Order: sequence, then C-alpha cells, then structure tokens
Amino acid sequence: MRDGIKEYEAVQQAAMKFVKSVAEGNSAYAKTLFTEDAVLFGMLDGVLEHGSIQQFYHNVDTVGAGNDFKARVDVLAVEETVAVVRVLEEKWGGRIDFTDFLLLLKLNGEWKCVAKAYNQNSNTIKK
Repeated sequence: MRDGIKEYEAVQQAAMKFVKSVAEGNSAYAKTLFTEDAVLFGMLDGVLEHGSIQQFYHNVDTVGAGNDFKARVDVLAVEETVAVVRVLEEKWGGRIDFTDFLLLLKLNGEWKCVAKAYNQNSNTIKK
C-alpha cells in the first residue's frame, strides 16, 4: 500500500543526510542514516566496489565534493516499511556524476538505509 505524502517527506529528510555528508565531505551525517551492516555495490572508475558501507564513509571523508557539486533526491516508492530513493549527483570530487539508489527500511519508527547501489556515468570514468 502506498504511504501518504507525510511519509514520503520523512524518507526525503532521511536521504538528505546522505546528500549533506557528500556535499560537506563529512560522513558523520550518513552514519546516522545507514545501519551498521549496510552494504554498497557499484563500479567506481571501472572497478567494482562492494561490501561494507565503511568504504562509502572513507570515500566521503577523503574526497571533497567540490564547489560545483549538485544533488537531487527523488523518493521513488514508500510502501509502509520499505522505501526506494534515487539520488542524482553531479561533479562529485569535481568530476564524477553518480546515480545512487538507496534502499531504506523503517526500523523502530525511523527510516534507515540498509543498501546503496550506484552507477557512475560512463562519461566521467577515469581510465
């Protein structure tokens, strides 16, 4: 069953923790969004990244977003206890465009991210 607008707004607010971390180069905000056992999957410059969300935290903390960084959050679905969010990122680290998909679960009344999968736009891959 589709949830009401209020719940979509709650999911969007949760996802903004991800955006704020990336934009500021500080994983502290994202650490309040992701569960401890959250996973990530994606190809970064043609190399598979997969496993613990700790790799994402490391990337955020070591690569600044850059002055031209922009992001957009789209809440794609909210179904009572599960939500899917798409985050579009442009110019991360001054050069990379990403499309991230975040899978969130409502745990103890709070939206928490359990998985992040992403695509790096092919025209931004460093060879």
